[in-house]
Amino acid sequence: MGRPEQPCFWRCAVSRSLSPLLRSLRTPAFGADPAGDRLARIRRSPNFADGSFQNPVGARTRPSGSALEFAKVYFRREERSRRVPAGHVPVHATTLADLAKPPASGLRLTWMGHSSVLVEIDGRRLLFDPVWGERCSPFAFAGPKRLHPAPLPLAALGPVDAVVISHDHYDHLDLPSIKALAGTDTVFAVPLGVGAHLEHWGVPADRLRELDWHESTAVGGLTLTATPARHFCGRGLRNQQHTLWASWSVAGPEHRVFHSGDTGYFPGFADIGAAHGPFDATMIQIGAYSEFWPDIHMRPEEGVRAHLDLQGGRPHGVLLPIHWGTFNLAPHAWSEPGEGTLAAARAAGAPVALPIPGEPFEPASEAVPDAPWWREIAVAPAGGWSDHAPGPALGAADQETAPVG
Repeated sequence: MGRPEQPCFWRCAVSRSLSPLLRSLRTPAFGADPAGDRLARIRRSPNFADGSFQNPVGARTRPSGSALEFAKVYFRREERSRRVPAGHVPVHATTLADLAKPPASGLRLTWMGHSSVLVEIDGRRLLFDPVWGERCSPFAFAGPKRLHPAPLPLAALGPVDAVVISHDHYDHLDLPSIKALAGTDTVFAVPLGVGAHLEHWGVPADRLRELDWHESTAVGGLTLTATPARHFCGRGLRNQQHTLWASWSVAGPEHRVFHSGDTGYFPGFADIGAAHGPFDATMIQIGAYSEFWPDIHMRPEEGVRAHLDLQGGRPHGVLLPIHWGTFNLAPHAWSEPGEGTLAAARAAGAPVALPIPGEPFEPASEAVPDAPWWREIAVAPAGGWSDHAPGPALGAADQETAPVG
């Protein structure tokens, strides 16, 4: 059975003695292994031991339980219908007009689906984990397929100052997107080792900022810091765990944001918040979780807890849930991450943003989208939807004193 995040076997580890058939299937999307000076730097990393990068807290990176039990859950007919929307996912047709006017507050986020987010912060534009491809797979003909179109063509997005990558899994590091962006003037901030893939795909070495955990780089007055995450790496066939995974902290003159990448919950969020927060907005992974891989992806309630840890225990800033809604990558219902995040955030008194893909919003605005839009197109759970009707957003003064729950 393959790595947990993509149960359709696109990231399964295979022995080094690959058959000629498997070798012939190695497309450019598999990327390249680190070598030379890059590999030497990896081996010097304090986070590299026993031949691979290590998690900050021990984690099972292979599914627990048997492949048979997983298959029973994943392919059960009554559950399969809940893992996809029952209608068309609404998409905001983001246009240049939406983005041409600078954000009034200096900070605007546009969730493009899954973990892809355009962040406009203090006069700069960052693009996190851009995935515009139709499938998160090394093959164009198979693999998890998008459940909604991208809100706009990548070429219509306009210039970005930096592309920020959390790790090298297919649903975060997308070959078609990287090749399109390689022809621009943007720089790429990536975890240690991931630069090998990008150079293989045509990104010039002088536009790479390749960082170990706790290392920072400056981009146009912003400080981008690679911070720890609890996950794993690899693009299949041969996975030597020689590329790092990371979350990211971004600090500008006026604003701060955090992108979790993929991660299981761990106590280090509080340390990240103490060192780099509090944040005006956090983008937190709350989807593609399962009891079969509990250590490397967070459930919604864990995502809200991580958000609070990052904010020093107070419901400060706005939580944008990511890593859901676009691809079917786990046994849970398609709408479950949204429902779970809404319930957990309301219980904690934490402001949460729930935009449809492509809908820009400013975290400081009084009009942050927070309606459960997915209910219109999802298969309702047994017993119907819970009463999580959105309440009034917390103001700045309220955020400092509201109970954590």
